[in-house]
Amino acid sequence: MKKIAIILFIGIFGISMNAQEKVTTVKKAVETVKKVDPNAPVFEFERKIVDYGAIEKGSEGIYDFKFKNVGKSPLIISNVKGSCGCTVPSAPKEPIMPGASGVIQVKYDTNRVGPISKTITITSNASEPKKVIRVKGLVKKESSLSILEKKEKSMVSNNNGN
Repeated sequence: MKKIAIILFIGIFGISMNAQEKVTTVKKAVETVKKVDPNAPVFEFERKIVDYGAIEKGSEGIYDFKFKNVGKSPLIISNVKGSCGCTVPSAPKEPIMPGASGVIQVKYDTNRVGPISKTITITSNASEPKKVIRVKGLVKKESSLSILEKKEKSMVSNNNGN
């Protein structure tokens, strides 16, 4: 009986200690959120999601995400990363001054047939240090008409070269 009482006492004591730690952790997180710099740069995207729609295999898969720094200090983009190797983003190397605009170009490999659902993660010194933008759509197989057009073009260019 004494063993059960001791085990219950230790269990209750342990739970109360754990609860105190969680409250402290939550308080620290709230304090961190409150300390956001009011002069920090701020992203304002024209679009956060791009829908390519249905595009053919091999078509151009480039899109420019246009944004503006609506904050009070220069915006410095330290890293831009696609969710996989088929999505290749590139961002400006120089700081974007307050009120100025910039472009993050994204190239999707349209030689992969099927649905597109990718993300691009932007790391910067903005008030929201990690920003995620999305690319979606569908790459469909090349139509037989476009294949015939390519063959005709190659035959015409070969005949003109002789």
